[in-house]
Amino acid sequence: MNHLSLREKIGQLIVVGFAAPHMTDDAKRLIAEYKIGNVILFSHNVENKRQLRALCEELQQTISEHTGYPALISIDQEGGRVTRLPDEATNVPGAMAIASTGKPDNAYEAGRITARELRALGINFNLAPVLDINNNPLNPVINVRSYGDTAETVERFGVPMMKGLMDGGVLTAVKHFPGHGDTAVDSHLGLPVIEKTVEQLSELELKPFRAAIAAGAEGVMTSHILFPLIERDKVPATMSRTIVTDLLKKQLGYEGLVVSDCLEMDAIRKHYGTANGAVGALRAGVHLVFVSHSAELAIEAVNRIEQAVVEGELTEAELDEALEKVLYYKKKYGAIAPAELSVVGCDSHREAAEAMSRESICLLRGSLPIPTVRKGAGNTFFVGSHAYRTDQASSSVKKNVSFPAAMGEAFESSYAIVSIDPDDEEIERTLRQAEGFAHVVVGLYNGRENAGQLKLANRLIANGHQVTAVALGKPYDLELLEGEAYGLAAFEYTPLAIGSLIRVLSGEIEPTGRLPLTC
Repeated sequence: MNHLSLREKIGQLIVVGFAAPHMTDDAKRLIAEYKIGNVILFSHNVENKRQLRALCEELQQTISEHTGYPALISIDQEGGRVTRLPDEATNVPGAMAIASTGKPDNAYEAGRITARELRALGINFNLAPVLDINNNPLNPVINVRSYGDTAETVERFGVPMMKGLMDGGVLTAVKHFPGHGDTAVDSHLGLPVIEKTVEQLSELELKPFRAAIAAGAEGVMTSHILFPLIERDKVPATMSRTIVTDLLKKQLGYEGLVVSDCLEMDAIRKHYGTANGAVGALRAGVHLVFVSHSAELAIEAVNRIEQAVVEGELTEAELDEALEKVLYYKKKYGAIAPAELSVVGCDSHREAAEAMSRESICLLRGSLPIPTVRKGAGNTFFVGSHAYRTDQASSSVKKNVSFPAAMGEAFESSYAIVSIDPDDEEIERTLRQAEGFAHVVVGLYNGRENAGQLKLANRLIANGHQVTAVALGKPYDLELLEGEAYGLAAFEYTPLAIGSLIRVLSGEIEPTGRLPLTC
């Protein structure tokens, strides 16, 4: 470590991304000239499992050659709506769906399956699980990514997920410390504020993180949220020494790797600047900072950190403390053990994920038995919006995934795909299409934020149709239905969830999930 130049040290503390399924010229330059030693992958880096494995091998070789150390190759593979792996892989259900099964063993198995496939692909760092408590139903970015709205539920499922990932052989980062659940602002797009003291956080938000630390957590990701009752300087948790060093490290006794959320998110970039955010994070005690998209901003961050060290704003001792921690985990996880690519998407993994998904479907309105849809009977009409990217954390939309189209094909029934937020004219047109059908199945996808969806569903109920509404996102939508209707919660708009819903609506299986929410 002591033989490294200042730039080489800084390069080990930064994670970058690039927008292609192959190494771009910018990526090569960042590694060769700026000695960047770590990468984050997104859906735009992924075409198929063979391409992804080859890309990871090239990244490892290139970074090792130019820096002398293996790379941490990271990804957000939470499950559910935050999944970056290709369809060939096993994309497990998301957090709230897993919790609705009532089986913590499912969370562990979801983690183990995910880790095994990541290792086979060459990825050694999963930025998961989410340990935020979704105690604000209006939360725009966490919601179904959380296991529930109580500390007990999040601990009960989040810690086994973490253990499954670790036992499967990947580094993990529980997130988003000290808690992103009680916000109504997405930190990708704004700067959230939580008016709570440390004592108040200790009563709720910190409990899952304490449990994870006690269970051996090796990585913690910080949040870009202001806590003005804790940090007097107007900086978010990521840049707060009071929160990162005093609270997380000293008070909670955490000794592992601390990583930032992406410093290009608007909460940092617009209010502080990405490069200044990188310096602030390192001063706060963060070890590894993410500049996930822009090569220009990554270069700015390197230069700004160099300047901060030269001018004494950031000490080289602080830099070395972060470097020692990063290199420790590189030594532990950096060398990918040989693994057969056939494990990715193998039958046993897919069968396990499908079983979890089937067990996750909840009946929240009406009582058993729910209306059964018979193939080819012609008495059921399906309607719903197409999938869309609900927030910046979610994965890119797969255009071939359509709830109404999949249902229409499976049951040989009529269907209509409506806009995400249909206007009055589209609603009237859809109501005319539904005439003559006794039963209408409506797919709701975050209807609270897209009132036209709920207006359509409620008009269908008022017109005398027997309506079964399916929440493909937040289950809170079902509370806003007016009149008698059946309500199913699937938590996610994914092929896995749609497959489970087909089996439930056909009467093959019953919805046995239990909503992991108290409100």
